[in-house]
Amino acid sequence: MKNRIIAVAGHTASGKTSLAIRLAEILGGEIVCCDSMQIYRVMDIGTAKPTPEEQARVPHHMVDFVDPFRSYSCAEYCEDAERAIKDIISRGKLPVICGGTGLYLDTLLFERPFDECGGRSDVRERIAAEAEEFGAHALHERLREVDPESAEKIHENNVRRVIRALEIYETTGRKKSELDAIPSPAKYDFLAFELRRTDMDERYARIEKRCDEMIAAGLLDETKKLLDMGIFEKNPTAAQAIGYKEMLGCVRGEVDISEARERLCIATRKYAKRQVTWFSAKNYIETVGLTDSMPDPTDALAARVREWIKN
Repeated sequence: MKNRIIAVAGHTASGKTSLAIRLAEILGGEIVCCDSMQIYRVMDIGTAKPTPEEQARVPHHMVDFVDPFRSYSCAEYCEDAERAIKDIISRGKLPVICGGTGLYLDTLLFERPFDECGGRSDVRERIAAEAEEFGAHALHERLREVDPESAEKIHENNVRRVIRALEIYETTGRKKSELDAIPSPAKYDFLAFELRRTDMDERYARIEKRCDEMIAAGLLDETKKLLDMGIFEKNPTAAQAIGYKEMLGCVRGEVDISEARERLCIATRKYAKRQVTWFSAKNYIETVGLTDSMPDPTDALAARVREWIKN
């Protein structure tokens, strides 16, 4: 099983956590979380962490271990996750990567000589300051001059990605579009599955059910607790996380709970759409389409993994 791993990805509320845990139980695996928010301690309900009962079924790694007062980069994630994967493999177990953060999964599976997980912070900060001073349009025009192909793909309002493309050019002397075209070698021998709810009504119903369950579990109180702790002030990423961002308006008295719930459902549906779009563009991942009327795919996927390992 040397350097062999499997990954279970998918949009929010697709059922990937449950499926990954069942596969890990059947195949003698351990879960490696691939979620940019579930890494943080204290932030439990809003990040939809695996429950204590779920985590007790199989060992979990890369979940609930980062101080919520500090930011945690993709580069740090990859370094820590690779260490966890190495440990799991050394004990003869199968790493089962589970999560919906596509960028984390990409950089975990493939070698990236220069990507969104690396770079030069000093250059990035300087370009960000220029964006503040001159505006998004001027920055985008500058990108168009040096890398027109990337400028066509990146909207000028997506300032973070514009900054990143300019940082790549200034640091390497090469265009982001040029580097993107270079095939990236895989770090592992892997199988990757994307769980996708193909019936839109069912997908939205599952998302609404997830949102209602989070609110019933105390999402509003958790948001207030994080606000009182000063976590949102010290870690702006947390304040922008879906769930907390919508509940903050309710905590501050700007909207009532029904309006906050509606905003949460809408934001989650949009996020799920972005996740589907991301994974659809990746040829390394196999889509497992599901509807409520279809049989559970766990046994069939487990059989495929066993055959893959055998051969």
